[in-house]
Amino acid sequence: MPGEILDNQGRGEASWRWPSIHSEGRKFGAIVAGVCLFTVILGWSWLAWPLAVLTLGVLAFFRDPQRVVPQDERAIVSPADGLVTLIRKVPPPRELTMDDGSGTRPLDPEPVTRVSIFMSVFDVHINRAPIGGTVRRVVYIPGKFVNADLDKASEENERQHVMIERGDGVTLCFTQIAGLIARRIVPFVKPGDMIAGGQRVGLIRFGSRVDVYLPLGTEPRVLLGQKVIAGETVLAELGDARVIEGIAQ
Repeated sequence: MPGEILDNQGRGEASWRWPSIHSEGRKFGAIVAGVCLFTVILGWSWLAWPLAVLTLGVLAFFRDPQRVVPQDERAIVSPADGLVTLIRKVPPPRELTMDDGSGTRPLDPEPVTRVSIFMSVFDVHINRAPIGGTVRRVVYIPGKFVNADLDKASEENERQHVMIERGDGVTLCFTQIAGLIARRIVPFVKPGDMIAGGQRVGLIRFGSRVDVYLPLGTEPRVLLGQKVIAGETVLAELGDARVIEGIAQ
């Protein structure tokens, strides 16, 4: 199925399959499984069973399922699985509104809509590109590890900004934010890389949040409290600023 074209007219084939495990997860899973095996050899069944469950939990955390990415030049897809917990008008990250000497055009400091997606330990933690284009900046910032669900996490927590520019000049930034449990942001891309919309661009170990800064004149198509899926849920459409309401039920 990888690379296969599917559409809303029934073209293509789809079937359920076990999700693959990212290489980062195989390392941690192997360590816990090795300790579990050691306790079995020693006859410590009281410890072996919890470690066996923990091994499955680690592998499940690093699962990397395939996604069907909408092929629409106006679509901005969600970069993360999780819950939309904040939608605010805020200035873009200061680090991306300044000239860094690279020749890359910085973002306009005018406030834009920020959509925050909280990932619990039960969500898939592979992050994907909201749009296709060229990676212009990847800026890592050390910080604290407060609850990623809090608004101040965008300014205080350890985080990594990623700026992507399309061929037509549209620029979008998203930020990977570490949380209470997360202790490492793992990037898969670097400045200068050409990437496709929905492509895997990184992960955050063990719970966190991703902020998406929508371009001016674009408002989200998702609602506060909505569950989104990385690479599949259309977060917004470029140039669409309609107000959308929903009812929790």
